Amino acid sequence: MWTKVCHREHLIPESGRAALVGQQQLALFYLPSIQEQVFAIGNWDPIGKAFVISRGIVGDIAGQLCVASPLYKQHFQLATGECIEQKDIQLPVWKTQWRGEELWIRMTPKPG
Repeated sequence: MWTKVCHREHLIPESGRAALVGQQQLALFYLPSIQEQVFAIGNWDPIGKAFVISRGIVGDIAGQLCVASPLYKQHFQLATGECIEQKDIQLPVWKTQWRGEELWIRMTPKPG
């Protein structure tokens, strides 16, 4: 099921925003300088035990876009949710698409 989340103007380019969609708290990362895509991953940091992923710093490790948790600095791949330092930890990820200026998310998490 696809759900409208927000308009493009509500996102901050090159940064994260938190969004509550249904009962899920998501971290949205809009990276227009790299690609016109928004990455949607779980906002819960399972290591730091807090909803903080949206406040992390976006970067690149070995060619993989990732976000560093602001608490203990673990890196999570934006495309898969996989923790780079601890391979057994993975955040859920969701498929996104633009419909005009509206961001839509498929609320069934996609496999990493």
